[in-house]
Amino acid sequence: MPTDTMHLQHAGLPVTDLGPVLAGERHPLLFATVSGAHLYGFPSRDSDVDLRGVHILPAEDLLGLREPEETCSRMWDSDGVEMDLVTHDLRKFVRLMLKPNGYVLEQLLSPLVVHTTALHRELVALVPGVLTSNHAHHYRGFASTQWRLFERTGELKPLLYTFRALLTGIHLMRSGEVLAHLPSLLARVEAPACLPGLITAKAEAEHGGAEGVDRAEAARDVESLHRVLDAAQADTGLPDGPSGFDALHELVVRARLAPASAG
Repeated sequence: MPTDTMHLQHAGLPVTDLGPVLAGERHPLLFATVSGAHLYGFPSRDSDVDLRGVHILPAEDLLGLREPEETCSRMWDSDGVEMDLVTHDLRKFVRLMLKPNGYVLEQLLSPLVVHTTALHRELVALVPGVLTSNHAHHYRGFASTQWRLFERTGELKPLLYTFRALLTGIHLMRSGEVLAHLPSLLARVEAPACLPGLITAKAEAEHGGAEGVDRAEAARDVESLHRVLDAAQADTGLPDGPSGFDALHELVVRARLAPASAG
């Protein structure tokens, strides 16, 4: 399916003609989307391009003695832009979906679509059956990891990742919607007033420092958002566990037995 190049350009992607890249993949792709800073809404001029997706292994790869290649990855340079593509086999990806893993759901639901299929759309439709209150743990943990990285490096990128993760978690607990785009989150969740300025500053360099940030104030803001996330999880209407196992199982079996339908 052709790439929506205008959409990708609007997101700040330096390379938008990605079809030829994906055409060289060894296994059929169910979907490929853009993740990372471009998805989160704060790319820099020198940001790399993170492509994520799902491939479908032939049945014989899972039935024989050799270990299946459940995850494929490669990196390359395109006119000075660092790019990487990571795809999981459908079964592995669905197993990750059934865990409280917000990262794979963000990849699946990314509006920056490079390649899609009918099975991709079916998988998207099954997302409500895997959303749980425990996804708050994913975003809480990711934010804590990024905050420690910010404390160690002083870079603006992990600080924005910290705030983005917390706001995504809060919004998910309140609305049942996975939204990874930080500028959009600022219109939906009360957030520190400094964030629009930090997003603007991040545009200058992928690994730029956060010299103008008051670290003590940032720490207070992060602690406050952790408390908001805790409260949102306590009040959420999301269930404790996923309900979509059977439907996802059926989709994986059908895709495996008739991989041509993924196109």
